[in-house]
Amino acid sequence: MSSHPVEVCDLVMRYGDRTAVDGLTLTVHAGTIAAVLGPNGAGKTTTIETCEGYRRPQSGTVRVLGLDPVRQHRELAPRVGVMLQSGGAWSAIRAEEMLRYVASLHADPVPVPLLIDRLGLDSCGRTPYRRLSGGQQQRLRLAMAVVGRPELLFLDEPSAGLDPQSRKAAWDLVEDLARDGVTIVMTTHYMEEAERLADMVHVIDHGRVLVSGTPAELTSTGARNTIRFHARAGLDTTALSDALPPGYVVVEAIAGTYRVDGDVTPHTLATVTSWCAAQGVMPDDLAVEKHTLEDVFLELTGRDIRHE
Repeated sequence: MSSHPVEVCDLVMRYGDRTAVDGLTLTVHAGTIAAVLGPNGAGKTTTIETCEGYRRPQSGTVRVLGLDPVRQHRELAPRVGVMLQSGGAWSAIRAEEMLRYVASLHADPVPVPLLIDRLGLDSCGRTPYRRLSGGQQQRLRLAMAVVGRPELLFLDEPSAGLDPQSRKAAWDLVEDLARDGVTIVMTTHYMEEAERLADMVHVIDHGRVLVSGTPAELTSTGARNTIRFHARAGLDTTALSDALPPGYVVVEAIAGTYRVDGDVTPHTLATVTSWCAAQGVMPDDLAVEKHTLEDVFLELTGRDIRHE
């Protein structure tokens, strides 16, 4: 039996002449939150759908809770929660009725009133699904995925379309589930969501895992941070560039806003403040900005996830 809730080894999936997943290998450890990040077309959706049992691997192996998600789907389904990005409910059914129906399919469901209150669905419980707002539909789909107390939870863009208050409620629920030992695999386009929730991040593109690590590991390894400050517009930055080691970039991004990109060290910071002193200016709002997960994603894929 597999020792990890999710194990994908050398998975290959093709659509005609296009290879969507190209020998992808991925492991998710028990009781952790794993975020799978990738641009559209990277292969993440196909990979997750294969883990959920909706697609049969063309090559390689997939094991979920030690089982084959296709051949042993009937045995696996009661132990796994799946939140789809769209659909999943009948258009005419009322929100609370849908949630109660899903709860009735499980032996020991979470009390429906608890989830309704937790996710702010009390105001729309009698509203037909088709008339719910996008955010309300999203919260209902999350409630439907967790009501059966799953051991493993797949979340597809769990906070897409949610207002800040609803997003916080969803994040708090996900964190509580993880603390209770639920293993969670999520896809997201929100880097803030991945940085806050994920224990491990897997960045994939062109059907392969490019890098895996904790958010701290990914943002610190080979990090290029930024020193940013405001000063008089039009300063000559040549002397600062010359004083810094090779590889640093000094730009006046917009008039009066200066940015120094590179590995920030005490020496780097001292060089910047010395240059400001030589220019006779006080660097206002000087700050060291940490290398973010979005920076890592952009460097690895060459694409901005927000525009995918």
